[in-house]
Amino acid sequence: MTFAGFPDEGLVFYEGLEADNSRTYWTAHKSEYEAFVRGPLQALVDDLAPEFGPAKVFRPYRDVRFSHDKTPYKTHQGAVVNPEGRGAGAWYVQISADGLAVSGGCWRLESDQVARYRRAVADAVQGAALEKEVARLRSAGWTVDGDRLVRVPAGFSADDDRIELLKHRSLHVTRRWEPADWLHAAAAGERVREAWRDVAPLNTWLAANVGATAKEPRPRR
Repeated sequence: MTFAGFPDEGLVFYEGLEADNSRTYWTAHKSEYEAFVRGPLQALVDDLAPEFGPAKVFRPYRDVRFSHDKTPYKTHQGAVVNPEGRGAGAWYVQISADGLAVSGGCWRLESDQVARYRRAVADAVQGAALEKEVARLRSAGWTVDGDRLVRVPAGFSADDDRIELLKHRSLHVTRRWEPADWLHAAAAGERVREAWRDVAPLNTWLAANVGATAKEPRPRR
């Protein structure tokens, strides 16, 4: 299946799910989810795989075991590319009733990765490179986000260069587009491709300076 855009029926499906997040709605409209949401997204990431690598398409079901929100279904469909061996630096794409979102960077780092990240940020060369790249992305319309400390991290001073970057415990950037005619055509795939290329330098910096964790994987609860 070649990606030909995200049909409007997929956005309508999510509008309905937002209004009625129930098994009854899901069962009655599951075929629409498969045809107009999951199918096109899978086709998109398959088209992008030769350049960026294979993607994981997330399950539509929410993990409600430890959440006060017990609604069973996600109101968006996402997929992530996390190339093996990089450790940090991934690409993400998401479709919902609100439109299209693309992201890049890292969403969760272990303590050893955070330590390497901060050492690199404090380094004159690597820190300046990241600062320049983050500024470039922000000026290009990306929102810069991530888990951040409120206080100055231990071992650093509030007067340190790049203190705001040093506060990060994860770092990712996002661009969003509201629904428009181009979303329903193959042009949407090229927009994702161009956005992922735009964030590739950030991912390269993270892979080179943060890398994979040495910690054992967390046991599943």
